[in-house]
Amino acid sequence: MILRPVVLVHGWNSHPGVWNRLVPLLEERGIPVWNFSHDKCGNRDPGEIAYLLQDYLRERRDAARYQGEIDLVCHSMGGCIARYLIEVIDGKERSERVRQLIGLAPPNNGSALAELFFDPDQGPGIIERLTGSFVPPGFEPGEDRIVREFRFKSRTIARLKESGTREDIAYRMILSENPCSKPEFFPPFEGRTWEYLPGKGWNETYSGDGIVPHRDSWLAGAEHVILPAHAEPAVSPPDRYCHIHLPRNAEVIARVMEYLTTPDNGC
Repeated sequence: MILRPVVLVHGWNSHPGVWNRLVPLLEERGIPVWNFSHDKCGNRDPGEIAYLLQDYLRERRDAARYQGEIDLVCHSMGGCIARYLIEVIDGKERSERVRQLIGLAPPNNGSALAELFFDPDQGPGIIERLTGSFVPPGFEPGEDRIVREFRFKSRTIARLKESGTREDIAYRMILSENPCSKPEFFPPFEGRTWEYLPGKGWNETYSGDGIVPHRDSWLAGAEHVILPAHAEPAVSPPDRYCHIHLPRNAEVIARVMEYLTTPDNGC
């Protein structure tokens, strides 16, 4: 059995330690773990971070003397950084050999929340409610290049749409929702997720993880699974399924391990 390296890419305002429950499981199986860090890359846009990811992969491949396929496991906008590398930067050459990209709630179509931050009526209140739980104190969206590049009409999102997905890679999206409408699922928004409906405007839905609604993640040609599999999970409290906790969620991790060890099963 070929043990392909698993490349982990964390999300915005996060760090590599978010994978601390997944990494031991991978190591127990003898699966090489390449944990990419971009938390200290400064105020760069997603495209620039994608080039850093490319350099990182080259260094790890050279060090391991491995040029075969890899698996990408990414949280939130980390999934779009990985997509930018394999679709925009490497879309024609296809020198990056990737078996599958597993995304935990990536904003593939742009982020409604990033757009909401700039809304003159809603933005200030939204930022205030998220300060300390999702955005840092003193957060100014106009000064954050990543946030700007995840707006619906940004250059980054436009390039991803123009490039499209690769048919030689399996795309698998793991999303979550609040099926029982519990406020404690994501307290800042009373269990709901903001989404933007074209022609209708802003809406709050339970079909999302508090930060990313399903419509932002949906990707044509990808497999999608929505968790929890049962409305009332046996172990995890509701907030374990919100966006922030997905990389450490036991059911999410089990699904990731299933994809990595039996990739042909699908969902």
